[in-house]
Amino acid sequence: MFMAPDPGLFRLRVSLRAVLGIGLAVTLCELAGLSLPASITGGLAALLALFTVGDPTVRGQAGTTALLPVAGFPVLAVATALHGVPTLRDATWLAVVFCGVYARRFGPRGHALGIFAFMMFFTTQFLHAVPGQLPQLYAAVALSLVASSVVRFGAWCIERRSPLPAAPLPLDGRGLARPATRQAFQATAACAFALTAGQLLSHDRWYWAVGTAWWIFVNTASRGETLVRGFRRVLGTVTGIVAGLLIAVPLHGAPAPTAVLVAVCVFGIFYTAAPSYSWMMFFVTVMAGSLYGLLGVLHPGLLALRLAETGVGALGAALAVALVLPITTHTVTDRWIERALHAVHGCTAAAARRLAGDAQADPAQRAGELEALLGRVRMALAPLVHPLNPMRERKERARAILALLDDCAREVRGLAAVAADPEASHDARLTAACGRVETAMESLVGAVPGGALTAHHGTPGHHPGAEQALVHLHGLEQALVELATPLRGSQVIAA
Repeated sequence: MFMAPDPGLFRLRVSLRAVLGIGLAVTLCELAGLSLPASITGGLAALLALFTVGDPTVRGQAGTTALLPVAGFPVLAVATALHGVPTLRDATWLAVVFCGVYARRFGPRGHALGIFAFMMFFTTQFLHAVPGQLPQLYAAVALSLVASSVVRFGAWCIERRSPLPAAPLPLDGRGLARPATRQAFQATAACAFALTAGQLLSHDRWYWAVGTAWWIFVNTASRGETLVRGFRRVLGTVTGIVAGLLIAVPLHGAPAPTAVLVAVCVFGIFYTAAPSYSWMMFFVTVMAGSLYGLLGVLHPGLLALRLAETGVGALGAALAVALVLPITTHTVTDRWIERALHAVHGCTAAAARRLAGDAQADPAQRAGELEALLGRVRMALAPLVHPLNPMRERKERARAILALLDDCAREVRGLAAVAADPEASHDARLTAACGRVETAMESLVGAVPGGALTAHHGTPGHHPGAEQALVHLHGLEQALVELATPLRGSQVIAA
C-alpha cells in the first residue's frame, strides 16, 4: 500500500483533495442547518463525485458531475416513497442494479452515473429515509456536489496539469456477447440472492449484503476477477471490523474525534484504492462504523452483523458468476492481451514513423494507452497469479505473460523516448529491425491493421539515437518471440 509507485505524487494529492472536498461539503451542510442524516448523505455524494467520476478530460469530468443529480434525485425520490412497501422497493432496487451495471457499456460516464444511482438507493436504506426527509436530502446532495466541484475544478484541479490516462474502452460485443450485458444479469441475480438472504439475517441491516454484491462487480470483467475481488472484500471487512472494535466503538460517537477518524478513512480509501482493494475496504469498514457511532447505534454486535452480511453478499456474487451467463477468465484475458499487443504495435509504429521524420507521429501518447491496457491485463490475470490459486502451471504461465508484457512496455517506453529526441537519427538497420518486430507480432495476433512497421531507408550509421533505437527494437522482438510459448499453451489462461 505504501510502497506502490505514485508518479508525481498523484494519488497523494487526489487523496488530500478528497479530504478537503468532502470536509467542505459536510461543513456547509452543517452550517446550512441540515440534519445529521442529510449531512451524511451529502458527504457520501461528495465522496462518490470525487471517487467515481473518471473521464479523461476535465471538461468531461465536469459534465459527468453535473449529471449526477439527474441519476440520483429520481432514485432518492422513489426509494424514500417505497420505504414502507418492501416488495415493490426490492423489485425497484434490482431494476436500478441492472440499469446501473448495464450503463457501464457507455464508458466512464455511464459507470459513474450507475454507481451514483445505486448508492443513492443504498443511502436511503442506510438512513431509513422517508419522504418527509427528501427536501433535506436533495439540498444536501446539491450543496455537496457544488462544494466538491469547487475544490476539484477550481481550487485544486490536479487533472489540468496531470491529465488522467484515457481508460480503455470496455470489451465490445453484441447482445449477450457484450460483457456489460452479462454482468448486468449477473449483478442483478447476485443482489437478488443477497437481498433475500440478507433479510433472513436482519430486517434492519440487510442492505449491507446487497451493497457487497454490487461493489464486487465494480471494475471486474470475468468470473475469476469477481471471485478474487469478493475474497479481498471479505478480508478487508474482517480487518476493518477488528479496527472498528478497537477504535470506533470506544469513541461512542463523540463528534470531534469521529470526524478526525472519518477524515483519515477518506484519505485511506482514495490512497489505497488503486494498489489494494483489501486496504480500501478496511478503511470503508472503519468509516462505516464511525458513521454508525455518530448515529448512536454502534455496538460490537452490529459489526459482527456487518461481517455476516458481507459474507452473504460475497456468496451471492460467487454463485452468480458461476451460474448466470458466466464470463470465463480465459475469454477476457485473451481479448485484453490481444488489445495490449495491438497497442505495442501501434506505439512501435508511431516511434518508427517519428524516427523516419514524421513530426506528427506521437509514440508517447500511444505508450500511455499501452500502460492503461496493461493495467487491465494485470487485473484480468490477477486470479491466476493469486497466492491461493492451486494451479501452479497456469500461475507460472500467467506470471511469464505479465513479465514479458512488462518487458514489451519497457522497450516501447525506451523507444518512444529515443524517438522524441530531435537529434536522434536512423539508418537502414532500423528498417530491418522493424520488419523483425512486425514478423514477431504477426506470429502472435496475425496481420496487424495499418500495415507493416516501416522506417526510412538510409545508410548504416552510428548515431547514438539509432543505436538506442536498435537496442529497444531488439529487446521488443525478443519479448514478443518469447511470448509465443505461454500464449499458445492449451491451458495458459483458462479458468
